Amino acid sequence: MSIRHGLLALLERGPRYGSQLRTEFESRTGSTWPLNVGQVYTTLSRLERDGMVAQGGRDEAGHELYTITDAGLAELRTWFEKPVDRTSPARDELAIKLAMAVGAPCVDIRDVIQSQRRHTVKAMQDYTRLKAQALVAVESGGARERDDVAWLLVLEQLIFQTEAEARWLDHCEARLIRLSALAPTASTSPSAASGASPSASPGASPGASPGASPGASPGASPGTATAPAGPADVTTGTPGAR
Repeated sequence: MSIRHGLLALLERGPRYGSQLRTEFESRTGSTWPLNVGQVYTTLSRLERDGMVAQGGRDEAGHELYTITDAGLAELRTWFEKPVDRTSPARDELAIKLAMAVGAPCVDIRDVIQSQRRHTVKAMQDYTRLKAQALVAVESGGARERDDVAWLLVLEQLIFQTEAEARWLDHCEARLIRLSALAPTASTSPSAASGASPSASPGASPGASPGASPGASPGASPGTATAPAGPADVTTGTPGAR
């Protein structure tokens, strides 16, 4: 989120003081990204240092007003015209969490996915309800119509984002299931399976010997290490857990 460019956009409409900018910023975005006065004044100080805003006197109540400079207008135009850079995406906590949950001891990644899915669906429902309210406000054509339209656009972006997140969680779960199904085949050693002796002890893999027990690890014989656990390694990180 670019606070500096948001403040420049508000100052383009005329001189503003700090708390006024905060109120208008939150009104425009529906308080999705709340600001405190300290953030606003810190950003204004940096913009003033960079020559993009200047102090422009005081209003009748004694508030210090800020105005946008020509350099600030040029910076704002460039921001509007330039696409948002996606080559270095912002860190996504959910993606990091799932990446770290893969193979983590004592963590069932399926539980992590299901818990997040419930939260995501609830957020989507909340955003949809707020969207209905915003549509009513826009259609009524009140005095704050511009802010209502802006809030509607933000809400719709949040709805699309949560819908995509829900689909991605479904995809993650399906991917893990497929990998779990493939894991036993990938962990089987062909040489061990083909070289198993007819006298293999109970616990050898099916097909290693006529008397093999169907529940044991592939190609196992007394003194031979068994292959790594299959599905549980991918989905939970707990060996042998399901």
